[in-house]
Amino acid sequence: MRLVCTIGARGGSKGVPGKNLRPLLGLPLLAHTIRQAKASGLFDAVAFSSDSEDILAAARAHGADILIARPPEMATDLAAKPPAIRHCFLEAEKRLGRSYDAFVDLDVTSPLRLPEDILGAVALFHETGASNVITGAPSRRSPYFTLVEKNEDGFVRLSKTLPTAVVRRQDSPRCWDMNGSIYVWRREPFVSDPRVLYPDTRLYEMPEERSIDIDSELDFRFVEFLMGER
Repeated sequence: MRLVCTIGARGGSKGVPGKNLRPLLGLPLLAHTIRQAKASGLFDAVAFSSDSEDILAAARAHGADILIARPPEMATDLAAKPPAIRHCFLEAEKRLGRSYDAFVDLDVTSPLRLPEDILGAVALFHETGASNVITGAPSRRSPYFTLVEKNEDGFVRLSKTLPTAVVRRQDSPRCWDMNGSIYVWRREPFVSDPRVLYPDTRLYEMPEERSIDIDSELDFRFVEFLMGER
């Protein structure tokens, strides 16, 4: 099955201003994701969506095949991500003149992935016949043991409980942190109902060292260190 890849990056970043164009090991952050998509060998085209002309120009310079101007209403701080991804995917189909049964979305802010991770997530998608596949790493905090919430009175309680108390973290159900790195979606139901989780969503596990999503200056420094070590 041939696929199309979508990648998106807004011009307005609050946590790390200008992060999508910020140099990371000599390349703009966004360039690493485009290169990983190309290296996977899976895609007929890489479509890049943004509300920023500078970002689109950089995406073109680093290998994006299709540039898509994101509508302003899909580029605000409060805008949900799935509708913008759907817009990018449908526009890519129009430009390519064909329909795709599935597609892959890669997040610019998760550059530690390897092409092998993309291949693995897509393989799981094919093997299971799921509506979609997301990626994640084993959670460092357990909602059954160390993750707590405050109620209206300010009292603390575990986020999730079981009929029998968990006395060791190892005895709690396994949990994963969604790392926002790779999404594989079947065209239907995504086009009719764009969201991240469906009743049959599957998870492709990635190691913690490839699962940092850049949302702060500290995240950027961690990613820079890990990519430099690699």
